[in-house]
Amino acid sequence: MDPVDFTAELKQEALRIGFSLVGVCPAIEPASLHHLEHWLDAGYAGKMRYLPERRGAYRHPRNVLEGVRSLVMLATNYRTAEPRPAAAGQGRVARYAWGSVDYHDLIRERLKQLCDWMSTRDSTIRARGVVDTAPLLERAFGQLAGLGWIGKNTMLINRELGSWFFLAALLVDRELAYDAPYPANHCGTCTACLDACPTQALIQPHLLDATRCISYLTIEHHSAIPAHHHTGMGAWIFGCDICQEVCPWNRSTQVSTESSFAPRSDMDPVDLIDCFGLDADAFRQRYRHTPLWRSQRRCLLRNAAIILGNQRDSKAIPILMRGKADADEIVRGACMWALNQILGSVE
Repeated sequence: MDPVDFTAELKQEALRIGFSLVGVCPAIEPASLHHLEHWLDAGYAGKMRYLPERRGAYRHPRNVLEGVRSLVMLATNYRTAEPRPAAAGQGRVARYAWGSVDYHDLIRERLKQLCDWMSTRDSTIRARGVVDTAPLLERAFGQLAGLGWIGKNTMLINRELGSWFFLAALLVDRELAYDAPYPANHCGTCTACLDACPTQALIQPHLLDATRCISYLTIEHHSAIPAHHHTGMGAWIFGCDICQEVCPWNRSTQVSTESSFAPRSDMDPVDLIDCFGLDADAFRQRYRHTPLWRSQRRCLLRNAAIILGNQRDSKAIPILMRGKADADEIVRGACMWALNQILGSVE
């Protein structure tokens, strides 16, 4: 089968299935591997132990699929509505988590469809689709496949979609027709993302200390959040979009037509008081098939308490008093901090 014709058909099928962008690159050692090594050695991964534990696997895509020769890099636009402001008693959720489904499930199904299509063309093709979970430097390969450039906030940026998209990869054991790497970096002298980060997680252009990042703190960090980061968290209960919201390339981008990514009424924003009414079963029922499931109940309530403390609204005192008696010590500690913030401001 001619690689050029097959690649063209593959791209058309990917777009038909619902992917927003598609590019193809060779399966090689990523040029940015040394950046990952330095980043891990500096301790910037924090408690995300799965990263250093798999550091060797990031060296080549063959560690994800033996015999791989090509990577089909795929983007899925998730920009829908503009966020509603969070009033007292409400918390913000990062846009990618607004929808009624976990994006992993939706994208995996589309990757499966693409694999099935390839099998109808050649039953001997071996392929594997991955989204977020494999030891693969997706952004580096996205740039190599011509999808965009890596901005100073470490996000992959595309001129049409900005950075509001999910990345996935289809690893294939065939040589395909490769796209040219993205040729330029359009960030220029702009430092909006670095200047706007309230916890100074962006230490310098292209360098993120995850241990300071609000997304890491609210999702990946499962113990007590250091008090010196509480104020910087603002109203974010799950994730953070600040470095993307201030990016000039995200001002006027295409809007996704995927209804599954549209914000649920209880996600944009979240009722913080309501969170404290969730026991383990209620939390599972509400969030099991959404990205918020990753945060666990203890983290959601911990984050909610910190936001209420930041807002210093005395109406939150009764629910925080209730939270101070929660079975989880992390929740209790956050509620006590929040009560001290509110009662101190009242006095």
